[in-house]
Amino acid sequence: MNDREKAKERTQMLKELREQHKDTVTNTQERLKTQKKIYRDINKIIKDEPKTVPEIAEAVGLPTYIVLWNLTALKKYGDVTEAGMNGEYFRYGLTEEKK
Repeated sequence: MNDREKAKERTQMLKELREQHKDTVTNTQERLKTQKKIYRDINKIIKDEPKTVPEIAEAVGLPTYIVLWNLTALKKYGDVTEAGMNGEYFRYGLTEEKK
């Protein structure tokens, strides 16, 4: 089998795989789109002033556990930092690089 035949075979195999997993790809793309929207919404709320998880959750209209989960990811990637306390809650703000 020459290189051209191998390339055709590989192309056909990839086409079949894409078709088999079309639903998974579509679902994953939708989840990523939703996640990016949540990140944008959170960033918009904490851009000017750090806020607590309950404050952010109320502002974006999401449950606190979802906000905390996303803040944890944003913190992990260096987009968000803890900016002091408000009572017993941490306040979260954008890092200087993200402002």
